[in-house]
Amino acid sequence: MTAQHIEPEGPLIPRPERTPAALRVALAQVAPHRLADMERQKDEAIALAASAGSLGPIVQFLETWAVAVEIARQPSAAARLRAAEYTAQTSDREAPVWRIAMDEIHTLHAAARDSLVDE
Repeated sequence: MTAQHIEPEGPLIPRPERTPAALRVALAQVAPHRLADMERQKDEAIALAASAGSLGPIVQFLETWAVAVEIARQPSAAARLRAAEYTAQTSDREAPVWRIAMDEIHTLHAAARDSLVDE
């Protein structure tokens, strides 16, 4: 007898605080393959903030990764995003399926941002 994989209905982990450390810990749990990108973008955001004399790049960095974690902690949303990203990357931009995939990506990101505002 083989065990069946049962998809959890709720989030894999609790929603983290919107700090670099908390987002990094959460990302390590739900999408560890993205940690290097996060660290690179954090370094870029800090450098840009220092050169611009503004916290804007850091705030944007935190928003971007809070949304990424929000999607990744929801298995169904993460699967939909992966499928849409694959379709967008492998389809001709003139094909209707490319636009559908891009709309799905936008919808998932917007829903994640909205859920973060509601917290």
